[in-house]
Amino acid sequence: MSKASDLVKRVLLGRALRSAQQHEQLLPKRIALPVFASDALSSVAYAPQEILITLGIAGLAAYQYTPWVAAAVVVILLTVVASYRQNVRAYTSGGGDFEVATENLGGNWGVLVASALMVDYVLTVAVSISSAVDNLGAFLGFLGDHKVATAIGLVALLTVLNLRGLRESGVAFAIPTYLFMFGIFSMLLWGFTRLLLGADLQAETAHLEVKGTEMGVGGFALAFLLMRAFASGCAALTGVEAISNGVPAFRKPKGPNAATTLLMLGLIAMTMFGGVTALAYITDAKFADPTHGSTLIDPATGRDVSNQDPVVAQVAHTVFSNFTPMFGFVTVMTALILVLAANTAYNGFPVLGSVLARNRYLPRQLHTRGDRLAYSNGIIILATMAGLLIYAYGADVTRLIQLYIVGVFVSFTVSQTGMVRHWNKRLRTETDPVARREMKRARAINTFGLIMTGTVLVIVLITKFTHGAYIVCIAMPVLFLLMKAIRRHYDRVAEELVPSGEDVTLPARNHAIVLVSQIHKPTLRALAYARATRPSTLEAVTVAVDAEAARRLREEWDALDVPVPLKILDSPFREITRPVLDYVKNVRRKSPRDVVTVFIPEYVVGHWWEHLLHNQSALRLKGRLLFVPGVMVTSVAWQLRSSDRLKGRPEPPAPGSSRRPPRTPSDREGARSGGGIVSDRD
Repeated sequence: MSKASDLVKRVLLGRALRSAQQHEQLLPKRIALPVFASDALSSVAYAPQEILITLGIAGLAAYQYTPWVAAAVVVILLTVVASYRQNVRAYTSGGGDFEVATENLGGNWGVLVASALMVDYVLTVAVSISSAVDNLGAFLGFLGDHKVATAIGLVALLTVLNLRGLRESGVAFAIPTYLFMFGIFSMLLWGFTRLLLGADLQAETAHLEVKGTEMGVGGFALAFLLMRAFASGCAALTGVEAISNGVPAFRKPKGPNAATTLLMLGLIAMTMFGGVTALAYITDAKFADPTHGSTLIDPATGRDVSNQDPVVAQVAHTVFSNFTPMFGFVTVMTALILVLAANTAYNGFPVLGSVLARNRYLPRQLHTRGDRLAYSNGIIILATMAGLLIYAYGADVTRLIQLYIVGVFVSFTVSQTGMVRHWNKRLRTETDPVARREMKRARAINTFGLIMTGTVLVIVLITKFTHGAYIVCIAMPVLFLLMKAIRRHYDRVAEELVPSGEDVTLPARNHAIVLVSQIHKPTLRALAYARATRPSTLEAVTVAVDAEAARRLREEWDALDVPVPLKILDSPFREITRPVLDYVKNVRRKSPRDVVTVFIPEYVVGHWWEHLLHNQSALRLKGRLLFVPGVMVTSVAWQLRSSDRLKGRPEPPAPGSSRRPPRTPSDREGARSGGGIVSDRD
């Protein structure tokens, strides 16, 4: 990495942080609330809207059920919040639903929950960012023509902020989140005040007619429609579980602080969702989507006018019709909170990935922290997957939201089942009457949560499956099988690496082979180093791809009186790798108890493009020799002048370096290596 790239990294991400500074990244409740609750709070921007879209399938008459659907969503929201307050008190390591399911139901259930949450986190980013672009479009109309590009740009910006570290991103998100809360509560207070004072508040879409295209309003069709609207409104619950995965980020006492933050989240989210839905219903705001079975018709002209502002923007415009600047404030803050809502996933996904990596279900790179003490690899993977979804679905919120809530309700249901079993196990051994009463109360709450979330999961699967949820039902098993395969691989490797006794036995002899292409300084250094290791036997080996060149090398070798025998391998097909491999294998066959050490001279270069011009033969040879049992490969470095510019430059921290002690100058000197046989033929 060049100095220029190091400078860019520091400008974007900030200075590196020591491992000892990790405690400084812990969050107080006033910062943790906007960091972890922004997803649930921001759902006010799309959850009421999705209810109206679904009810609109049956036409205007179905809108009368809006308050009942919203009330059912609020009941589920409060139930889930109460249930997860028990979770965060009992499990504070950050494993969240994964840890609860693994400890109480077994590893397979834990992996199932993890796959569901990973899908949900990716969709959280995609849905929140796409909805943010929609709301920005209500204020800045030109963005509507560049939805996908704007959404991907916002994902990139959010990724950089999170790569800077949790505390800095938390502070950056706290102010806009609180401003959003101020804007929504001001809108609710002013709107209901105007209504009490007798103002006739009518949304700009109040005169439009809703035309359904799929079904009427009667019997089973109506019941199915109401369940589907309820399932869409349950998008308001996504993000509640993020606090259980982010408990380690709280200051001590972690469990109680997380439970308090979760309670504040539930009360605020309930008030905002219920209030906005109520104002939308009272002001007769309408929203439809022709691609999902409903349209808005202007009765005066008969034209389709479905392209309306989001519901929150309509309500704000109606409530602040006598104070336009506040409409702009609410609209901009709504768009901004939706961008920041994705931060819930940016805090939850990397921590979950780290827990899974620690349990060997994901690659170990996800368990390491970057130089800003953030789980950089997890952040980058999340951003990449969310960006791909936004591109594939054209940043369409309604299309994306069909995939959204399956994963989260799977995790809700399994987690509550695990918590019921957790309390049952605790009650078997607990004898203190006060503690038993507390445990029974917690078990009752989790049992009720299990019943409610399980019911919602069934409704979601029935009503959403053919509308896109089937994709999640495919993605989750694929992730499950992938994580199980990774775990089997790590377990198999760990089993192979267990010391068995004979591993410390010294080899009978060490046969050293120095690969030679021509006689120059790197070759002589490799020969000198090989001799210094005092091998049992030592010989130089070259491959004769050109007879005349091999003859000149032999003459020069003899003239210099090099104290190492030179063996020339014939290569009628001008190959280098195969003759060396065959020769090394032949040495091994003759002495199976011995080891063979192959010394390869190499250039150390200072520019990336020089690697294209040197060391290619070495890369091929190393790659093949590493698979030959009993063969050790040693690179002997020779620094070219171009590498001088790198000498003395501080080594940039590598991912995971916060878990390792600082490297000494001698370590860095020995680590400079390229790869390959030094040869003009490279």
